[in-house]
Amino acid sequence: MKGVALVTGGSRGIGAATVRELSSLGYSVAINYNKSHDEASLLAKSLPGEAAAYQCDISSPEEVEGMFSRIEAELGEVELLVNNAGVSHIGLFQDMSYESILRLAEVNLLGAIYCTRRAVPGMVRRHSGCIISVASMWGEVGASCEAVYSSCKAGIIGFTKALAKELGPSGIRVNCVSPGVIDTDMNKELDDETINALCRDTPLMRIGSPEDVAGVIGFLASPDSGFITGQVLPVNGGII
Repeated sequence: MKGVALVTGGSRGIGAATVRELSSLGYSVAINYNKSHDEASLLAKSLPGEAAAYQCDISSPEEVEGMFSRIEAELGEVELLVNNAGVSHIGLFQDMSYESILRLAEVNLLGAIYCTRRAVPGMVRRHSGCIISVASMWGEVGASCEAVYSSCKAGIIGFTKALAKELGPSGIRVNCVSPGVIDTDMNKELDDETINALCRDTPLMRIGSPEDVAGVIGFLASPDSGFITGQVLPVNGGII
């Protein structure tokens, strides 16, 4: 057994595919969810190795503390953290409510920071650990009608690069993946015309699957990437 991996937003989409990938690699997996209890529980039961589901709204530092305490008591200390949980909003920036802006920032950026803050002391003490965050190609180039989401994902990229420099001497690697358009619930709002246009703009002529992203996360979690830190690995079919 390789240790304990925590995947936030692990009940669906990229998160669920990542949970399955890490379980296949020998990790005990803590599956974080906020509202998708049934999906998270069924996923945990379907895995060949040790796994359990943990409810937590990662935008709350108090809930994050409670989740980590439960994981440590039941599975052990987190050695691999995958910051995947996210929410999106498509619409004109000028029409966004302040509540929507705050929610996007709390989940997409602050939630990852809170979870990382809780995981890092143990990693530093053990002089080992791995942190992988899910950014987005929109954090690299920006997306019209997704200004706040793009800003949060750009923040994840900056956070990754800065933390890699800070934690490298402690033997901790910090990287992120930058997905393009992936077939998940988050992109269900896109109509067929938009999806077809994105496929035409992508050299590989398709949108990605959650498994495409999970495979790269699995690589970053493996010894094969032992000399990789502070990097943004694109998983976008060549669209940018």
